[in-house]
Amino acid sequence: MKDTYYNREDLGKFGDITEFQKELGDKFFSYYNDVFKPGSLTPREKSLIALAVAHAIQCPYCIDAYTSTSLKKGADEEQMMEAIHVAAAIRGGASLVHGVQMMNQIKDKTM
Repeated sequence: MKDTYYNREDLGKFGDITEFQKELGDKFFSYYNDVFKPGSLTPREKSLIALAVAHAIQCPYCIDAYTSTSLKKGADEEQMMEAIHVAAAIRGGASLVHGVQMMNQIKDKTM
């Protein structure tokens, strides 16, 4: 029996997702690889975005992968933490702005 739901070694099996659906898996990896090619954003910037998103969606595999990738692409600890704070601010703000929905409901129900 596994000790945890997520196992570090499973990150290395990411490429195996094509096993049960090769055509769609290959399409995903083609798209994925194209996304991370240099473009208007540098590979370092893309890695920092990916790291921030990984924290926002709380994917331990992605956090592991993009921590390593960001370091390899030249990001430092301060930049990585700043990216995570950007994600946290957006995620927190998104929760708070939905408070308007609650406020609208209260006004509709009590006025």
